[in-house]
Amino acid sequence: MLEAIVHYSFMQHALLAALLSSVACGIMGTVIIEKRLVMMSGGIAHTAFGGIGLGYYLSIEPMIGALAFSSLSSLGIASLKRNSHTNSDVLMGMFWPLGMALGILFISFAPGYPPDMTSYLFGDILTVSRSDLIYMLVLDAIILLTITAYFNLIVVYLFDEEFGTALGLNMTFIDYLIFFMIGLTVVVIIRVIGIILILALLCVPPAVARMYTNNLKKMILISIGLGVVFCLLGLWISYQLELASGAAIVIVSVLAYFLAVGLERIGFGKHRPMTVRESAPSNL
Repeated sequence: MLEAIVHYSFMQHALLAALLSSVACGIMGTVIIEKRLVMMSGGIAHTAFGGIGLGYYLSIEPMIGALAFSSLSSLGIASLKRNSHTNSDVLMGMFWPLGMALGILFISFAPGYPPDMTSYLFGDILTVSRSDLIYMLVLDAIILLTITAYFNLIVVYLFDEEFGTALGLNMTFIDYLIFFMIGLTVVVIIRVIGIILILALLCVPPAVARMYTNNLKKMILISIGLGVVFCLLGLWISYQLELASGAAIVIVSVLAYFLAVGLERIGFGKHRPMTVRESAPSNL
């Protein structure tokens, strides 16, 4: 595979896509795991399919449509969660199929033959284009800068939101910000692993990292590193065995999680719940 990376641009694109998607997943996946937003993240991911369909219908770049849909839906879900008494599971039960249904509807209205949506649904890291990499790089930069700027507030939001509100901190803003960032992360990794399989890359690396550290910053860094390893190993397996890359990455990730659980059971992990005191700076 090393020879292919040197000689073929699509392999170089795949390598860069693995690195960029791992950065986004390592950062936001850690937030999602700690705040228990896994299913909501899945709902946001599936609404992005409506944006992809809209992109084909309007003859614009599908990823722009996905970005618009996932961003707006994430803010809508956050607003309904905070301002209504609707159960979170009910929200997911509505938004999850709504995004898929809108995508199917827009695609059916699009002129010409229906496009092949396989790479968007199940991912194909080998088809990542130069423009996809640019989108991923810009969105990664936004995610990284935002998390860095608001890290202290995010720590409080994750571990004691009521305490933050009592201190006069704007937890509502952070809530909306986190959901918006989840929407951006979804767009970063759609081309790598697909809408259907997206939760694996968001959840498995931080879940494994959580077994071996209680520090939020270390967890993010470990998650990024694990994401790179899982993506590259899945890419190598898919290249050697001619398998679907998204499926290979998911299988590698889940097997790695089971291995980590086994190692934890025999004493190699030190998992315990984090606290604000352990993760937050002393000036909070």
